[in-house]
Amino acid sequence: MSSIETYQNLPPVTDILFKQKKAKGLSFEKLGELLGRDEVAVAAIFYGQAHASLDDIKKLAEALELNEVVVANDLEGFPDRGRTLDMPPREPLIYRLYEIVQNYGLAYKAILNEKFGDGIMSAIAFTTKVEKETDDKGVDWAVITLRGKWLPYSRF
Repeated sequence: MSSIETYQNLPPVTDILFKQKKAKGLSFEKLGELLGRDEVAVAAIFYGQAHASLDDIKKLAEALELNEVVVANDLEGFPDRGRTLDMPPREPLIYRLYEIVQNYGLAYKAILNEKFGDGIMSAIAFTTKVEKETDDKGVDWAVITLRGKWLPYSRF
């Protein structure tokens, strides 16, 4: 069983996209370059968690040598976000991201409120990136940047 089969509510084309990505030896970074999108956005498109424009669908189908209609059937339209994972997540890496928020969420909230006031960080007016950093001892570090517009709560 492939790892994507363990997630619920994925578009049927997800498996096809991953198989073709592997067959073509393409990374999400390379696909992002071909689509003019960030690699995280492209991966989210694969899972049906980000909107794919008609141009994205055309370029993705071309890069993966797939029929555009097959790709469009599942990715055209608006995504139904957040329905693929059980909560809390069971996949170890995703669970660790959840655990970071579970352990440090209140600290993040206190600091963000102190710096910005009463509000929330948008996940809509938002960008993210993943980078690999190697320290002077040769140890690899994952660097995840979350950048969201600050949205102050309205006073009413």
